[in-house]
Amino acid sequence: MSSAARAGQSAVPTHTCLAEEVTQELLILLPALPFDKSRLAEFSPTMPWPLLPLLLLLLLLLAASGAQTTRPCFPGCQCEVETFGLFDSFSLTRVDCSGLGPHIVPVPIPLDTAHLDLSSNRLETVNESVLAGPGYTTLSGLDLSHNLLTSLSPTAFSRLRYLESLDLSHNGLAALPAESFTSSPLSDVNLSHNRLREVSVSAFATHSQGRALHLDLSHNLLHRLLPHSSQAGRPAPTIQSLNLAWNRLRAMPDLRGLPLRYLSLDGNPLAAIGPGTFEGLAGLTHLSLGNLQGLPRLAPHGFHELQGLQVLDLSSNPRLQWAGPEVFSGLGSLQELDLSGTGLVPLPEKLLVHLPALQSISVGQGVQCRRLVREGTYPRQPGFTPKVALHCIDTQELGARGSNTL
Repeated sequence: MSSAARAGQSAVPTHTCLAEEVTQELLILLPALPFDKSRLAEFSPTMPWPLLPLLLLLLLLLAASGAQTTRPCFPGCQCEVETFGLFDSFSLTRVDCSGLGPHIVPVPIPLDTAHLDLSSNRLETVNESVLAGPGYTTLSGLDLSHNLLTSLSPTAFSRLRYLESLDLSHNGLAALPAESFTSSPLSDVNLSHNRLREVSVSAFATHSQGRALHLDLSHNLLHRLLPHSSQAGRPAPTIQSLNLAWNRLRAMPDLRGLPLRYLSLDGNPLAAIGPGTFEGLAGLTHLSLGNLQGLPRLAPHGFHELQGLQVLDLSSNPRLQWAGPEVFSGLGSLQELDLSGTGLVPLPEKLLVHLPALQSISVGQGVQCRRLVREGTYPRQPGFTPKVALHCIDTQELGARGSNTL
């Protein structure tokens, strides 16, 4: 064998060994990556030398971005650190101090704490001193659910200038101070499963700078929701999602001025829905009126103000009374209608006249109806209008019953 051949033969293994050596060194630094490292090493002999180490280095940096680790924490609490950026240049800590008892507050937390869980601690009061100190000013999430809170201090959250999510559910709150949330840019407030009887909408005028607010007031004792007063000197709350399900509302509350998109009134004893009921809610796209208590009655043109509504849920109302298809007059944008559990079948033939955009109707358990346009024969005669009908299918017993048209 010539010297040139021997030199070429020895050069290839040297190049290959060097690539494999660098590959293995970088793979040692990638223990958390979810791929088969042996398969990646197989490519080292064929992948060009500069590309393989660079690829592995990039994977290493991606692995470091968003990594989760634990850190020393207050006794009984758990601190989970999530790091971001190259070389862990930015980190946020989630602190879980749930289920430890009322002695836990005030609890010291790391300076970079983003979320604090104080749920299930049998806390009876929360004031400014409990939520003060290093680490609290940068909180974006606070969980105070499943405690024994019966009242809130008006300044309890005044120092939480970056708080976005607040969970006060499953407590015994009977009232809310007028300016409880004005200092925080809240976007999600959960007050469900409390004992609230009367709440002012103005109480939710947060420091959100126009960001949407999702508010859950379900499962309370609400019989009245006071409208926002422009004389209060504060802009109207930016509530876009409002859950008022399972309260004691007998009449539709005055929600004018709110940029509502979603509204649930499920389980309330609403007596009637007629013209003017939804005045000022033209931007509403989803309305749920299921399980209404008592004997609810739908009057003609009751939804006339909801010209942008796309989804209407009237399910689980077996005693629901209505006055014919004119009930749905004005719902020109409605696409989905749920009438399951209402007994409002057979559906009137003129229903689709008032619902030109309707795509589907639920009329029972497993029964879906869809809009069907019958074009007729070709060529069409002058003045021909396609026939529109509802094509209903029982999805549970499709094989046994087939389909039918209402």
